[in-house]
Amino acid sequence: MLLVVACSSEGDRFRLEGRLRNMNQGEFWVYSPDGALANIGIDTIRVRDGRFSYELPLSEPATLVIVFPNYSEQPVFARPGKTVSIKGDATHLREMIIEGTDDNEDMTALRLRLNDLTPPDIPDAVATFIRKRPESPASLYVLQRYFLLTPNPNYSDALQLTKVLQQAHPDNRQLQYIAKMLGRLQGAQVGSKMPQFTATDIRGRKVTEALLKGDANVVATWATWNYQSTGFMQQLRALKKRYGDRLSLVSICIDGNINECRQRATRDSITWPTICDGKVWDSPLLATFALGSVPDNVLIDGKGRVIAHSMEYKRLEERIEAMMK
Repeated sequence: MLLVVACSSEGDRFRLEGRLRNMNQGEFWVYSPDGALANIGIDTIRVRDGRFSYELPLSEPATLVIVFPNYSEQPVFARPGKTVSIKGDATHLREMIIEGTDDNEDMTALRLRLNDLTPPDIPDAVATFIRKRPESPASLYVLQRYFLLTPNPNYSDALQLTKVLQQAHPDNRQLQYIAKMLGRLQGAQVGSKMPQFTATDIRGRKVTEALLKGDANVVATWATWNYQSTGFMQQLRALKKRYGDRLSLVSICIDGNINECRQRATRDSITWPTICDGKVWDSPLLATFALGSVPDNVLIDGKGRVIAHSMEYKRLEERIEAMMK
């Protein structure tokens, strides 16, 4: 059993503590999709003698994503001065219980319910959750997880739910962008012609749709502070090595600091065009390709037609492999 002791915390720090019986030594990773760890990028939670603790200076609520050794991910909604507790069996992470704040308890209840549902019933349950708790950061997370970052995104329902969330969070820039993107989705909908664009990459080179001339072409988003997306870039690098010029890639980095993006791209050997304009979610290229999350992606065939959106890596790899035959 995974047992995390909860206690009251004061001030501007968030605390996570725990004891993991089935993992005496090891480490987890943690990143923040809303930039709470922007100065760190990806942090490490170390397990020693079955115990771990993690503290984060925090001045406002934030979403953290814990990445476990099996690469499963679990969101934790952090608030200043709070401590969150986790209980569960390390070999059954889907049944993990996270307590300490209403947001985490609501998310736990939803996740446990989804475990018992069939895939066709999950969107309705998530939509009900969002409508009942539009003020919760968990609602923004599940909107992206279950309506956008899926093999078959439901853009129509996603737009309706985004408007519900906007009423509760009128100043949220990411929601503003998602609504804008969904409203313009016809510019990059499946089956349509790849949209035209012109941009400058991080090395000063001009980038247009003419560069996407392979048998398969991918436009993907990433950020230096997002663990899943940097891993996705490494997986794309392996595909590029395998298929060479038959696979064309363009990536969009949503970092606000262009120099950090350039340094990370160099370190990770990202040699294909990477565009980073420092505008984060306001980047016009995101709207052009209807990309609303990180990581996110669009797959385009050799005739310049959009054939898929927002695929997980395994599914994307399978689609590309089929296109190369």
